[in-house]
Amino acid sequence: MTADRWIRRVFKPLIFAAGLLPAALLTWRALTDRLSANPITDITHETGIWILRFVLITLAITPLRQLTGWYWLIKFRRMLGLFAFFYGCLHFGTYMVLDHFFDFGTIVEDIALRPFVTVGFAGFVLMIPLAVTSTAAMVRRLGGRNWRRLHRLIYLTAIAGVVHYWWGVKADILRPQIYAAIAAVLLGYRIVTAIPKRSQRTALPAGASSSLPSN
Repeated sequence: MTADRWIRRVFKPLIFAAGLLPAALLTWRALTDRLSANPITDITHETGIWILRFVLITLAITPLRQLTGWYWLIKFRRMLGLFAFFYGCLHFGTYMVLDHFFDFGTIVEDIALRPFVTVGFAGFVLMIPLAVTSTAAMVRRLGGRNWRRLHRLIYLTAIAGVVHYWWGVKADILRPQIYAAIAAVLLGYRIVTAIPKRSQRTALPAGASSSLPSN
């Protein structure tokens, strides 16, 4: 079996199943009464933390690919990003349906007046165009350069997710600090690697094109 077939027939189904596992376990805990005395908080927290995890895992694909030469990792980036959006929908759906019972007036007021909710909602909204334009057809329609520019919104999504988590905890900020450090490393890597590329493009003579791969 070729590498592409292994990825398509084995690894992608395994990663898809692994991506659904947190939602399945959370559903099982809810149905078997294994959540805490505040189940809505449990569901909100679990879905929220998995958004951030999948966003960071998605951001880790490029550095891992470049540092290891494992170019096949790029084949999983779209799926991982869509799982981040999937858990984002579950997270916001829990907030809207279970927490506020479709009381849109209260929801709008909450988003406007509570900073940690504001930044969390902004992060979710930023994921929507990323999910909508994740298909190969949208890449062709937008063009590779425009598509890459649009998908840099994931950087803002990661920052918003970390800030939302940090501001939302009551006392123990160790875990938000860990996620903030991971996000800083992943985003800092891109800044550091972009500097020499930008310098080389600037140094190119007029009419010449750079052969450097895009990040």
